Amino acid sequence: MNKSSLAKNYLVALILAGGKSSRMGQDKALIPWKNMPMLERVYQVANKCTEKVYVITPWPEKYKSILPTKCEWLTELKSEGPLVALGQGLTQINSNWILLLGCDLPLLNSDIIETWIAQLNQLSPEILALVPKKYQGWEPLCGFYRQQIKIELENIIGRGDRSFQRLLAQIPVQPLSIDSQTAKMLFNCNTPLDLEVEKGIGNKA
Repeated sequence: MNKSSLAKNYLVALILAGGKSSRMGQDKALIPWKNMPMLERVYQVANKCTEKVYVITPWPEKYKSILPTKCEWLTELKSEGPLVALGQGLTQINSNWILLLGCDLPLLNSDIIETWIAQLNQLSPEILALVPKKYQGWEPLCGFYRQQIKIELENIIGRGDRSFQRLLAQIPVQPLSIDSQTAKMLFNCNTPLDLEVEKGIGNKA
């Protein structure tokens, strides 16, 4: 299923670009991967798979020059982590589903994501999220969230909790299995050591 066959406002993407990149030591969104900033790579895949792409960040002026003018910008009030950013995004987005993506996923694969999108219409209404799951836990920054998750988000954030893992442990979630190809796609680039992978995986992707 590609985005042309989806009802308008059925699925949009929300890219998170509000992290402090403390482990990397420089802004991950702007780091080139195969000569393209990682944020731009993530945007290109999201734009191929969804009706509209939003980027939420406290610093939109830093990134506007690398993305098309049709990209929608949401201002993150302050950097409090991805759970809060999703909550802020949901208050400003009107869609059935949101594909949530971190900006540090340089190996995203649109074919895999479109396979996942095809499952959304088959989910029962009580399922609030469709998220990849490894044995260590969920991979929440490459997953799908139903608009109705906003209530659960408000509750957990109101208690001062910022853990995606705890949120997903408390709500109905359909797990996505992870094979070797998917595991490669979910590689996220967090540290200077991770950048060394560009000499191997990155140059072949």
